[in-house]
Amino acid sequence: MNPSTSAPAIRSFVSSKAERFTESVIREMTRLAMKHKAVNLAQGFPDFAAPEEIKRAAQEAIAKDINQYAITWGAKPLRDAIAQKFARTQGVETDPEREITVCCGSTEAMIAALLAVLNPGDEVVVFEPFYENYGPDAILSGATPRFVSLRPPAAAGETWTFDRAELAAAFNTRTRAIILNTPNNPTGKVFTREEMEAIRDLCVQWNALAITDEIYEHILYDGASHISMASLEGMRERTITINGLSKTYSVTGWRVGWAIAPPRISDAIRKVHDFLTVGAAAPLQQAGAAALGFPAAYYDKMKVDYLARRDRALDFLGAAGFICYRPAGAYYIMTDISRFGAADDVAFARYLVEKIGVAVVPGSSFYSQPGGGAQQVRFTFCKTEQTLRAAADRLAVLPQMHGFKS
Repeated sequence: MNPSTSAPAIRSFVSSKAERFTESVIREMTRLAMKHKAVNLAQGFPDFAAPEEIKRAAQEAIAKDINQYAITWGAKPLRDAIAQKFARTQGVETDPEREITVCCGSTEAMIAALLAVLNPGDEVVVFEPFYENYGPDAILSGATPRFVSLRPPAAAGETWTFDRAELAAAFNTRTRAIILNTPNNPTGKVFTREEMEAIRDLCVQWNALAITDEIYEHILYDGASHISMASLEGMRERTITINGLSKTYSVTGWRVGWAIAPPRISDAIRKVHDFLTVGAAAPLQQAGAAALGFPAAYYDKMKVDYLARRDRALDFLGAAGFICYRPAGAYYIMTDISRFGAADDVAFARYLVEKIGVAVVPGSSFYSQPGGGAQQVRFTFCKTEQTLRAAADRLAVLPQMHGFKS
């Protein structure tokens, strides 16, 4: 048989799921930053050292030969530490033997949780702009995301808001869960108790789960307080709490996260997690147990340091011509780029990285529809003063180049 004439045409072997989303724009911007030797204010990883104590704990764990598989759902010292910290900070008692699953980062904890609780035909409510993983996670789980708008502040001193009627309309008999990220990436919004209770009431009314990403729980400003959904009355048994070491302890490359959920849901998450990754790195779990026991002074200093970085970034971004939405939590600043006359956010982001030497994330990567975020870009400020100064110096040329005064 002559293959060139007789063989059938090669079919597309790509799943319909994979064709419904793109690769991570955030990680792509980091690659472009490296290619163009740009200052990377795109991807949210610190370029300063992790705490000496956590690094030493990891080194000691390796030296003590804690180098083989931990229990699939997490080493006992880490699960115990997670339970103790959740009780200490949010007043929620959990059983580390039955309700905590340690995963390869909060990213895996989220997809494991969604795969564990969603069925084809289910719907998941997601606030947008959203961290870019949530949409693809819902699709990979066979569910349909239903997006609810977070609206930018209309004036200085205000925060991102949502329309209660729009949120209520997103819930129906097919709603299985809502994904809630607070403090929020990319907006920096910290949901208030009143907002959380409104979400709680809808979850109870429609018998839906809340899946909460709380990875930025300790990075807060201007008196904002973090409230875990699981701490609200009526939500202990219908909440999956996602968290991890990455942001609080400046170890984004360690990939140690966890999901806290009632036993029946945890059983399902553990099964999915087992066949996704088996388990997170054993010595890093041991070090994580030590980190979760850090004293309150550690978190207080971290807030002070990030506040200084936030205010530094707000100053130089405003001077460069960006309209900044002041974050109350996390370490990102969403900005409006309309003063620059850019056609769209993607073109402007490429211009910044290629011509100005600063990498950012185009706003559209946080929205579900074309045109969403077309006049927004996101900066991160979890960087050293040297990095922030370099970015400020490069961005300072923008007002003159675009013909306006800063």
